[in-house]
Amino acid sequence: MANNGKTKVVFLWHMHQPDYRDIMTGEYYFPWTYLHAIKDYVDMAAHIEAQPAAKAVVNFAPILLEQLDDYAQQIAAHLKDQSKKIKDAVLASLVEPVLPAPGTMAFTDLAKKYLRANRERMIERFPAYHELANVVGTFDEKPFISRYLNEQFLIDLGVWYHISWLAEIPRRSDERIQRLQQKERNYSLEDRRELLGIIGELIASIGPRYRKLAESGQIELCMSPYAHPIIPLLIDLNSAKEAMPDVNLPNALFYPDGRNRAKWHLHEGFKTFEQYFGKRPRGCWASEGSLSDETLKLLHEAKFDWAATGDSVLHNSLRALENRSVAEQIRSDNQSLHRAYEFANIKINTFFRDDGLSDLIGFKYATWHSDDAVGDLLNHMVHIANASNDTKNTVISVIMDGENAWEYFPENAYHFLHTLYERLTTHPQLELATYSEVLDQQQPVPVAMPHLVAGSWVYGTFSTWIGDKDKNRGWDMLCDAKQQVDHALSKRSFSPAQLAQIEKQLALCEGSDWFWWFGDYNPSQSVSDFEYLFRRHLMNLYSLIEQPAPAYLHQVISVGGGDPATGGVMRQGHAN
Repeated sequence: MANNGKTKVVFLWHMHQPDYRDIMTGEYYFPWTYLHAIKDYVDMAAHIEAQPAAKAVVNFAPILLEQLDDYAQQIAAHLKDQSKKIKDAVLASLVEPVLPAPGTMAFTDLAKKYLRANRERMIERFPAYHELANVVGTFDEKPFISRYLNEQFLIDLGVWYHISWLAEIPRRSDERIQRLQQKERNYSLEDRRELLGIIGELIASIGPRYRKLAESGQIELCMSPYAHPIIPLLIDLNSAKEAMPDVNLPNALFYPDGRNRAKWHLHEGFKTFEQYFGKRPRGCWASEGSLSDETLKLLHEAKFDWAATGDSVLHNSLRALENRSVAEQIRSDNQSLHRAYEFANIKINTFFRDDGLSDLIGFKYATWHSDDAVGDLLNHMVHIANASNDTKNTVISVIMDGENAWEYFPENAYHFLHTLYERLTTHPQLELATYSEVLDQQQPVPVAMPHLVAGSWVYGTFSTWIGDKDKNRGWDMLCDAKQQVDHALSKRSFSPAQLAQIEKQLALCEGSDWFWWFGDYNPSQSVSDFEYLFRRHLMNLYSLIEQPAPAYLHQVISVGGGDPATGGVMRQGHAN
């Protein structure tokens, strides 16, 4: 891929789920990892496989890779020996010989869990599933209804729940899936075990498929730090003030030894990534695109060639006093902002997500006809290319979740993604690429700036993770726990195995997802799920260092109650 006069377009798809396991028991609290695996991670690979000229960058959080491997092993073991239990209650229920009795609370609870799917695109798409869901919808007003149902109702509902979460491309080609869909009801235990086998095959295929795509050069694989922490905040909580000078910070003045914790996440991330993909990544999507000068230093020390974040961070940086002369030069030369940058004399290329383009996919195109949506997106890209008139240095970056947007599109965005890759692989002016290809083959000249204003892809700030009273309370609890860990390790000896478990449990507590969900603006169900799991992780950490958990860990710290777009699983890059 030489500089052939076409403007390069890079799609970076980020795959991430926090660790939903209790590592003391191995039990999964929530099923989102395996559900997104069989729907989104499979389809995103299959779309690229189907079009050999397509290219993309795919980012994996290492903690996600470990969970995918765990699920694949558990399913394979259970199918071979039914005494081997699956440690995810929802997935296990698919093949349980005996389900909760009609009329019981357990029956109602499981039935409602089987409805946690997009109503319009996943439930109403299938008439048999829609019919069952409508019955469950009467339970709140008429709870006695469940007493008149039977076990087969719950079996069929569970089968349809898992069918609805299957990826679209195998749905269209796998005769087993089509046969199960056509049966519609009265599923047998044999049917359910066949479906579990399909699920196991899909999950087990994910790592090898992405590795093969990387080895063939169709994709570039990159990583996030191990358990997805917000690295700039680990290093310095005050970095939040760079983009939000008036932010209210936690009572804790700093996160104890945060820089070394950040290094730990990078080191462990490398180990996990290399285990699954056989080589070190050249790029890092630091968790939530969270960057600062100090974070870039760590990434450079770790020998990354590139990093990326949202363009609100770039705009904040261009307004910074230290960068005024560079910003004025960019304006006077009419340079395109879509290019590589270097900050603070740190030799690492930083690319910026075009928030407008990315958010069109995440929040607008789901209701458009796919041809119109792709046409609109490409028109925007062509306008950028024409305005830049600099194909050597211009890189248009679309960066977003590889999982959460697609359930809002018809048929898991099958038509949109197929058309998108098809149109771009034959476009006369635009060409799909990866960041490492651009760096190696075009050798763009980065714009050098003295300072990057610390922030994330969400609004260019850290407001999604700090500043709110509930988020700050979470940070104070985490800082307390870290101090107790440090104290325990200084006072007594732990075996290497114990130390490894303590460090991993601490890492899970440091993940970004808990703080994302704290706050009144998020939906109450999601807030309840995530704040409970955060407290569980902290309790486990105290148990591992053989210290009593503080009483406050038994108290709810955030309740939510908001109704954000897409249920809060996605944010727009720019603040309204």
